[in-house]
Amino acid sequence: MTELIAGVDEVGRGPLVGDVVTAAVILDPRHTINGLADSKKLSEKKRNILAAEIKEYALAWSIGRASPREIDELNILHATMLAMTRAVQELSIQPTHVMVDGNRCPNWHYSCESVVKGDGLIAEISAASIIAKVTRDQEMLALDQQHPEYGFAKHKGYPTAFHLAKLAELGPLSQYRMSFKPVQQSLALHDGQLAGS
Repeated sequence: MTELIAGVDEVGRGPLVGDVVTAAVILDPRHTINGLADSKKLSEKKRNILAAEIKEYALAWSIGRASPREIDELNILHATMLAMTRAVQELSIQPTHVMVDGNRCPNWHYSCESVVKGDGLIAEISAASIIAKVTRDQEMLALDQQHPEYGFAKHKGYPTAFHLAKLAELGPLSQYRMSFKPVQQSLALHDGQLAGS
């Protein structure tokens, strides 16, 4: 029996807003996808091209996520592990082995190893990092359409100086992670009122 290796990676632990998004990918050994790399090192255009190719040629791929509410309840690390578990469970083919980017595996029944900087070393993890990043970036662009004043298209929810200034000025939306310190500070400035409520 051939070994089916799934690569797993997450995007969005650091942002103040939106889901933490994970992806799981089992590549087809008969179809090499050229140019796979850590998604952060690729241009947006290149990521989008590769994401389409991965979705077309991978044996299986899936997205898992944890919501801002789950992040607030569990903390970001445990929410990320939950999102990774969901991604692997959603695969149409179940893997025989899982390789996770980072220094720990979720507490699950899969044969698993964690690989520090795996998104630059292991093709399956690179593929997962690309799909997760493209998915989350698209969600931030959609949020930007609804609330252009926050500049989500630019910073993708990460705590840049511009984003922190807008958050302080406007207050958090319901999509924010309320347990994150800058969001709590903004809530305090706005007497606990969410923007748009």
